[in-house]
Amino acid sequence: MLAIETRGLTKQYGAYRALDGVDLRVPAGSVFGFLGPNGAGKTTCIRVLLGLLRASSGEARVLGKSVWNDGAALRAEIGYLPGDVRFNDFWTGRETLRFLDRMRGGRSAAEITRLAERFQLPLEKHVRSYSRGMRQKLGLIQALMHKPAVLILDEPTTALDPLVQQTLFEELRAVAADGRTILFSSHTLSEVDHLCEYVAILRGGKLIEQDRIEALRKRAVRNVELDFFDEAAATSLRWPADFHPGVCGPRSLIGSWTASPQALLQWLATLPLEDVRISEPSLEDLFLGYYDLRPNGKPAANHGAAA
Repeated sequence: MLAIETRGLTKQYGAYRALDGVDLRVPAGSVFGFLGPNGAGKTTCIRVLLGLLRASSGEARVLGKSVWNDGAALRAEIGYLPGDVRFNDFWTGRETLRFLDRMRGGRSAAEITRLAERFQLPLEKHVRSYSRGMRQKLGLIQALMHKPAVLILDEPTTALDPLVQQTLFEELRAVAADGRTILFSSHTLSEVDHLCEYVAILRGGKLIEQDRIEALRKRAVRNVELDFFDEAAATSLRWPADFHPGVCGPRSLIGSWTASPQALLQWLATLPLEDVRISEPSLEDLFLGYYDLRPNGKPAANHGAAA
C-alpha cells in the first residue's frame, strides 16, 4: 500500500518546469528520504502534496485521496514542518500550540506537554524571544503533536544541536514503529542514511532514482585499493571496463568499480595481489554519483517504484 503516490506530476511556471513528470511512490509505514540540491524541486513537490500548490498536470494522492479535491480533510491527517518555519512573534509557545491544537479538535494537550519536555522547549516564553533552534523545536512539536498518519518534514534538523537531533531521531523512529509514514527531506546525507529505508533523488525537477537504500548501495560505485607483490605486476595490469583507475603508485593502484560485487571479486581473484581494500559505498558516494560524477557523466536511469 502506498501512503503517497504521484503520476506524471508536473508544475510549470511559464517555460520553466519545477517538476517534470514525477512518479513518486512512498510505501505506507516507511521512512522515506527525499534528496536533491536547492532548486531540484523537493519543496515544490511537497507543497503540491499538501494541496498548497496546484499541479500543472499529473496526479498526486496521499492516503489514497486526491491532494487537491480532498485537501482539507487530508491536512488533518498530515504533520508538516516547512523548511522556513514561522510563527506569530507575540504569542508564547504554549499559546501557539494551543491555537493549532484547537484547529485540529483540541485533543493534543498531553502530547504537547510530553514533546515540550522531550525537546526542552520553554513554552511560557514569547516566540519573539526564541532562538532559531527553539523556533525549529516549536515547529517540530506542532508537526508531531496530533500523531499524524503522514509526517512531511522539510530539513527538520536545521539549527538543532546534536543532542536535540538525537531526540528527534528517537521520536521519528517511534513514529515509524507505530506504522505511520515519514517523508524526510534533507541535505544531510548521514541523517537519511541512518533513518530512512527508501530514498528518492530529484534532479532538475525530474525523479532520477527511487528504491530501497540497500538496493541503491549495491549499484553504487565502490572504491578499491590494490597492492601488488611487485612493480612489474602493477605496471602490466590490464583492467576491465568496469574498473576506473585513479591514483597509481609503483606497486599500488586506486580506482573505482561500477559493476556488481561478484564481478569485482572474480576479477580480483585473477590478480597477483599482496593486499586489497574495498570500501562500502556511503549514501554520499551514491548521491554524488547521480550528480554528474559517474564515470560516464550521466545519471542512472530511474529504476521504478520502491516496493
